[in-house]
Amino acid sequence: MTVPDLPEGYGSLLVEVKERILTARYRALRAVNTELVGLYRDIGEIIARRQEHEGWGRSVVERLATDLQQEFPGIRGFSVQNLWYMRQFYLEYRDSEKLQPLVGEVSWSHNLVIMARCKDPLEREFYLRMTRKFGWSRNVLVHHIENQSYEKTLLGQTNFDRALTPELRAQAKLAVRDEYTFDFLELGEEHSERELERALIARVEEFLRVMGGIFAFVGSQFRLEVGEKEYFIDLLLFHRRLRCLVAVELKIGEFQPEFVGKMQFYLAALDRQERQEEENPPIGIVLCKEKSRTVVEYALQSSISPIGIATYRTVRELPRELRDELPGPEEIARLLEDGE
Repeated sequence: MTVPDLPEGYGSLLVEVKERILTARYRALRAVNTELVGLYRDIGEIIARRQEHEGWGRSVVERLATDLQQEFPGIRGFSVQNLWYMRQFYLEYRDSEKLQPLVGEVSWSHNLVIMARCKDPLEREFYLRMTRKFGWSRNVLVHHIENQSYEKTLLGQTNFDRALTPELRAQAKLAVRDEYTFDFLELGEEHSERELERALIARVEEFLRVMGGIFAFVGSQFRLEVGEKEYFIDLLLFHRRLRCLVAVELKIGEFQPEFVGKMQFYLAALDRQERQEEENPPIGIVLCKEKSRTVVEYALQSSISPIGIATYRTVRELPRELRDELPGPEEIARLLEDGE
């Protein structure tokens, strides 16, 4: 069979149709998921109310599970354990008007993880919104909860309020954390910056997942030429949602104020030499072993380039002295809403 010559614009036509199909499939799956979560909530409510008014016990729920599985043999989800989860799900969220719409935006398995591992409503809201926004898999969600991404994101030290436009600032705050946990690295307590860089590149998938899963890797020791001299950025990433380059400088010691000046220089060079027309201005992250929060605040006070100062650890632990420094409920809620 002879294939006819295709018009010049056929390639773009195919791409457009494929994107439309994928969008429709995503919307259909999302609608099915919302309906399923709503169904489970309704079943949970029926069980909870019958228990409250008629004194149902465990034996009744066990019988209900058996009958439902026999009645709907091709449908999963009606085990005894899952029926109890449905009841708990209803009880946990029945008084939360703000979270009720969000739970339908993520899968039932994601909801079970969040319900079991997060008890604070604002923490639950954070992970529900982040899962929906970034499409985290269940394993990635578990990873973020175990590494305390909620706390480490909201504690972040940046100058984004002054250096970024209102359209970008909330999204950038959610993208840069106060601390990153690289528990996948096989490094000794004493290591050089070059060793840290090579170890991160060798496990680049884990590295990007820890960074938030919405970054793409551009390169290491990224070369810039300014005034006939060469300069090298340790790691260069691209944030797909912010649509900007992200320069990462690795420091194995304590944060020093002069690190900000060096990063400002790199960001100015990236902005002039590497930024594409449709991209936003680059952002910098200085990643240190330790930092004084007061020194960081002073160092960022007069900086005009968007920079965040973070620390890294190789074990999963939020320093005890920071646990009481989380922003108040109003500030957290505002950040999450602005980051939509």
